[in-house]
Amino acid sequence: MTNRPDPGSPRGEHLRFFVGVVAVALLSAAFAVAFRGALSAVLGFATHRSDVVSAMRRLPWRLRLFLPPVGGLLAGLLAMLTARKPSGHGVGDVMEAVVFGRVRLSMRVTLLKSIGSWCAIVTGGSIGREGPLIQFGGATGKVIGNALGLTVERARVLIAAGTAAGFAAAYNTPFAAVLFVLEVVTGVVVLETIVPVFIATVLATAVTRFFVGAGPIYGARTFMAPSAIVLFAYAGVGVFGALGAQGFMRLLSRAEKLFRRSLPLPWRPALGGCLTGLIVAALPDVAGNGYEPLNDILDAQRSVGFVAILLLAKCLATTTSVSSGSPGGVFTPTLLLGGGLGFLYGTGLESWFGSKIGSVGSYALVGMAATTAATTHAPLMAAVMAFELSGDYAIVLPLVLATGVATAVSRALRKDSIYTAELRERGVGWELTLEGRRMVE
Repeated sequence: MTNRPDPGSPRGEHLRFFVGVVAVALLSAAFAVAFRGALSAVLGFATHRSDVVSAMRRLPWRLRLFLPPVGGLLAGLLAMLTARKPSGHGVGDVMEAVVFGRVRLSMRVTLLKSIGSWCAIVTGGSIGREGPLIQFGGATGKVIGNALGLTVERARVLIAAGTAAGFAAAYNTPFAAVLFVLEVVTGVVVLETIVPVFIATVLATAVTRFFVGAGPIYGARTFMAPSAIVLFAYAGVGVFGALGAQGFMRLLSRAEKLFRRSLPLPWRPALGGCLTGLIVAALPDVAGNGYEPLNDILDAQRSVGFVAILLLAKCLATTTSVSSGSPGGVFTPTLLLGGGLGFLYGTGLESWFGSKIGSVGSYALVGMAATTAATTHAPLMAAVMAFELSGDYAIVLPLVLATGVATAVSRALRKDSIYTAELRERGVGWELTLEGRRMVE
């Protein structure tokens, strides 16, 4: 006879936990592949284009004006089904669930909000698709932890592992996914968390790469290693990116308060969709998460005037989409904001000093990392993510310098990150110390 581990024994608990980590990773990756695939399939059927920006460009301006309000209304109707639930499903909720283990992450609510986000994106809303993927990973960890009868501590780790898996599936950046959990979610490195997070991230990335592809999602690029003097120029990107990120976060916060006072659900997201539609009708490049125009910016294929207009329009379109109540992420739109700011900064330097100051594309990439660090207060994650997105080691020093400067400037202007500010508005405040996160009044 073979000795099977007793499910209630420590060995049985370890086995069930390992099964849970694998299940969370595979389900998170499968959801990410399905979410992307459904978007591409519908857009391809309707417009013979696989991405939102190209699809919007093919549509007449009347449809570009009409579709975002429809998507916003659908998102608002779905949001009405979740409005009475005790908890939301943003990154802030995942942070609270992992650190304190007291937030109920409902899979039903997560799926409804994911469908709402999908509707907003496919109709031209200016939001990121990473939000639903990360949220689904966290909720999956909670559901599987309960199904396997794991302890609260183990279930909290599964939520963290699912969050990392969702992030990795969204961006194909496994190291950044691990650092996102460690810097943003938990705020402390412990083996009980980092090992499952590593395993879930590897599995989710492997599955996603099998279906989507193994290369960096923004394409591989090669940049010239900067000299010591030129590094000071990249430090300026950190300051520039932090100021832009702070302005964007304040715009989102104020617009959300204004929308809440204007109309109830489901009309609030519909109004946001109307405003977004006006912008998309004039400039279809603002639709979606900003992935397509950011690729052009990294290759320096856009003019300064176009990039300046695009940044202003993207900030307004994302604000009207997200702040009005359409569920979705702002992480990728923030990357576009940073890339554009870095492009403008690099172009200005190039006009003064020529090509010896470095390529404009390198400043755009560093700008992406700087704004991400400024909004999340996670400089290491931002630097590593930009490195993984580019695949070029020569840009590492500028990335580390700019993200450090951006985080310092951002924290000086505003103590909270975009995620902790959300929690503080709900009465949950905490700060990071050498002992980890602790509650504050």
